[in-house]
Amino acid sequence: QELETARPLRTSPLYDLLGAKGAEFGSRNGWERANYFRRDGAVRPEYTLASPGWLPWMIEEQRATREAVAIYDQTSFSKLLLQGNDALAVLQRLCANEMDVAPNRMVYTPMLNERGGIESDLTVMRLAADRFLVITGSAQATRDADWINRHVRAGEHVFLTDVSPMYCVFGVMGPKSRELLARVSPDDLSPQGLKFSWTKEIDLGLARVRAARMSYVGGPGFELYVPVEMARHVYLALCEAGADLGLRDAGYYALDALRIEQGRRAWGAELGPDESPWEAGLAFSVKLDKATPFIGQDALRTAQHEPLRKKLVTLLLPAEVYAWGGETIVMDGQPVGEISSVGYSPLAGACVALGYVRGAMANQAHNATPAHIKLWGDEWAVTLHDRWPAA
Repeated sequence: QELETARPLRTSPLYDLLGAKGAEFGSRNGWERANYFRRDGAVRPEYTLASPGWLPWMIEEQRATREAVAIYDQTSFSKLLLQGNDALAVLQRLCANEMDVAPNRMVYTPMLNERGGIESDLTVMRLAADRFLVITGSAQATRDADWINRHVRAGEHVFLTDVSPMYCVFGVMGPKSRELLARVSPDDLSPQGLKFSWTKEIDLGLARVRAARMSYVGGPGFELYVPVEMARHVYLALCEAGADLGLRDAGYYALDALRIEQGRRAWGAELGPDESPWEAGLAFSVKLDKATPFIGQDALRTAQHEPLRKKLVTLLLPAEVYAWGGETIVMDGQPVGEISSVGYSPLAGACVALGYVRGAMANQAHNATPAHIKLWGDEWAVTLHDRWPAA
């Protein structure tokens, strides 16, 4: 249920355009974000604990993302510009991944505490030798900026600026995303022209934007970082060019469900100060042997040789069940964990969830392991997977 008062506060330049298209907005850290789009003048469905009334609209947005192309207004992303002679040294100390990469390369990395817990997960773009754009969640700008600033050492030449209001972010996602961008940009966005996890500045319409080859929802897609004053122009150019490609506006409910389907973690749900990369399945984002020691490195080395306290798994739910998160996972009548996130998956024809299992279950392989969840006083059969086939 969304807040009903003190809204709207922070709005994207597309706020009125999306509202006219039926956007139903939610609030995140003061930002108005489209959750889903009502169709054909329909009114907002009533809140319910069962299958929600907006589900058919969200499924249409998901299918556009998987089968054609969808555009997501992700302007609420927090964007922190870290620059200075010691910017790289600070990031190397704070981040578990290797940050000394070529300009225009992107790195996904956790920032850890001394216990090896995840204080944040970031996507970092290296813009130049001494400039990095740190992308984090909508609600995490203040928290992450404070964490970074508290770990800058005396005498280090580094400056951190919150540039979130300066750029809009549009996610252009789906198999036809490259075809759409080719219609509005003369630049080479082929797989060779812009490789995965790389960025480059391009002309788009009459604007100069930064295109990033990445996708939070899985599959082909791009994120466009657009100067705020050019946002409406870029959005309208994309809408006009994509009309015959099946382009649809999509909201955060579809985005969240698709990232769950693909096994993407979210800070505050799957990730937090008490979860380690080993437990969260993020070993790929940790470089234990990098030259620069980083916060949490010793704890991770120790934990590497110990049994897991808990482990993130994917759950496949029955088609008739709609869960919301927080449900208890049960095996042999005993609680063994809990669900952290749930979303409807058209691919599965049912809800797919992420959650943690603990104790002995955390140190076993799971490939359709039978279990149950508790939901509204009943128990429902589910299966546990270390890696669901969609991931």
